[in-house]
Amino acid sequence: MKHSSNAWAPWHRSATLGATLALLLAGGAATAATTQIKGAEILAHACGKVGVKQMGLLNQGKMDEANALVTPELRPQWEKASAAERAMVGTMVKAVSPTEADYSASIRTHGVLTIDGTAATLKVEKKTTSGSGSSTTTMTQKFRITGADCLVDR
Repeated sequence: MKHSSNAWAPWHRSATLGATLALLLAGGAATAATTQIKGAEILAHACGKVGVKQMGLLNQGKMDEANALVTPELRPQWEKASAAERAMVGTMVKAVSPTEADYSASIRTHGVLTIDGTAATLKVEKKTTSGSGSSTTTMTQKFRITGADCLVDR
């Protein structure tokens, strides 16, 4: 059976249009620039505020209140942990989490908030050097942005 080029024209046009649209959308996503906020400006951003608040609550051992600042998908993980697991994790997290004031100070001097669409990552990387060598301490928080709200996401 011989097909005339006219019989395939509508399909060809819609396939071409679909491919073009897919490339435009993919290209737009690939070229969407990420935004970086550094230092004290982070503390004015919703993610910076939530990050500092959560860290302060963790430092105080207020795990349930800190858990209220995470995405709804993450909350059940904490809620279904046994009392023994919660106590162990709570003790460990409290010991390593800075106060709100200390975390804010670290963000001011070493913080970088990278925003990519609805995802954001706050990284506080502090390098120290002494006579015995150097070390780097890194704290990372991931966030999900929904409108003007920001919640911790992992």
